[in-house]
Amino acid sequence: MKRRIIAWIVLAGFVLLLLNLIVFRFQWQLSLTAYVIIVFVYMLTNGRRQEQLKSLDNRKIKFKYGFGTEFKEFEIDKLNIMSELRQNDVKIGLTGADEVKRALKEPIGTERLSELVRPGEKTVIITSDVTRPMPSKTVLPSVVDELLKAGLPYEDITIVFALGNHRKQTEDEKKYLVGEDIYNKIKCIDSDVSKCKKLGITERGTPVEIFDVVADADKRICLGNIEYHYFAGYSGGAKAIMPGVSTKAAIQANHSRMVMNEARAGAIDDNPVRLDIEDVVKFVPIDFIVNVVLDEKKNIIKAVAGHHVEAHREGCKFLDSLYKAVIPEKADIVITTPGGYPKDINLYQAQKALDNAKHAVKEGGIVILLAACTEGYGEEVFERWVNSSKSPDDLINGIKSNFELGGHKAAAIALVEKKAKVFMVTDMSDDLVRKLYMTPFKEMQDALDEAFRELGSEASVLLMPYGGSTLPVLE
Repeated sequence: MKRRIIAWIVLAGFVLLLLNLIVFRFQWQLSLTAYVIIVFVYMLTNGRRQEQLKSLDNRKIKFKYGFGTEFKEFEIDKLNIMSELRQNDVKIGLTGADEVKRALKEPIGTERLSELVRPGEKTVIITSDVTRPMPSKTVLPSVVDELLKAGLPYEDITIVFALGNHRKQTEDEKKYLVGEDIYNKIKCIDSDVSKCKKLGITERGTPVEIFDVVADADKRICLGNIEYHYFAGYSGGAKAIMPGVSTKAAIQANHSRMVMNEARAGAIDDNPVRLDIEDVVKFVPIDFIVNVVLDEKKNIIKAVAGHHVEAHREGCKFLDSLYKAVIPEKADIVITTPGGYPKDINLYQAQKALDNAKHAVKEGGIVILLAACTEGYGEEVFERWVNSSKSPDDLINGIKSNFELGGHKAAAIALVEKKAKVFMVTDMSDDLVRKLYMTPFKEMQDALDEAFRELGSEASVLLMPYGGSTLPVLE
């Protein structure tokens, strides 16, 4: 561009020299004045033109942030964008409640739910709590209809929210999750770690300690959504039982295997965490599952129903076709977000988007995590581990020598930080962010500008607007 400007200035000077020679007969004052005016006008109009071109080259991007319709906006030169990881094109038939009904009519590996349950059997439906995007209010009506067809009255059905290691929910949150009609007709309760029964020990030494309402039930139906999990491979399936309605000690024993190489996102058949989860079913049988896969807008585009392993694996295959994203190379900068509420309600949940991003960033690169985290860290043990550490190495070495549930999240974040610098755009206080060895920002554009200052204006950028769902895989 500079060469072009110089060429135009030289050409203007040459033209004026000819005019001076032919017309003005070397009245150099007039020529010089005209020359200065021409150069000034050119620089002014060219500067405006370059600003317009620059504006055209920039791409305005909105990433979901927090509750409802909130977004964070930023601009980036199109030439810097290496790729934007979104769902792949797959064949989609029915959606929403219609797809759930289809799955219930075509169960995998079992009879229909209405044929499995007998009148008089106490039946529990285990579903996700408010920290998960599982659309229970869309799935439950069809499941309940199947139970009513089997002759069960509402009084014999209980909905249990699988809290795992999460906080108790308010009644308004329970009503929001299941819908007002079902909330008014069916008993809805949180799982309670203080009311568990010990049923045995898995082959890998995990105690099977299950919420008594679930343990004592005649029939157990597990609901869930399937997405990638950073050490269990995938969510869904038997995870509704372990860790969903298990004790902290049981969860801790199972999750301690996260440090093994095979415990990774997208791994299942050789994943020690997932295999241990499914071993629990020997002690507390799962009679039926209904799992769903959601698109970027959290709509149901696939449902599987039936056997807790066979149906679950079919759902995982569909997820791979949808969200396994092949990339040609790793990027200098990766911008990731869980996709808004509820996945960015706290850092305990938002961490999963950060973990997926580590598969796409270069060594020494920068990951920008965009997550509101209005509830802060979101878990007491997680917070204690962060506050008692002096470096990322403290967290990593600590989890290897003394695994503690909650601390494992801090260690997982530290593993990402050993590979790349982490910037965080969040509502959390700057002090909370810095304690976890991240750099805090309030605005996305500020974080991105700083990343380019550190890595250079030509740094490559990979966008992950649904980082908790998308799994980058190198070609």
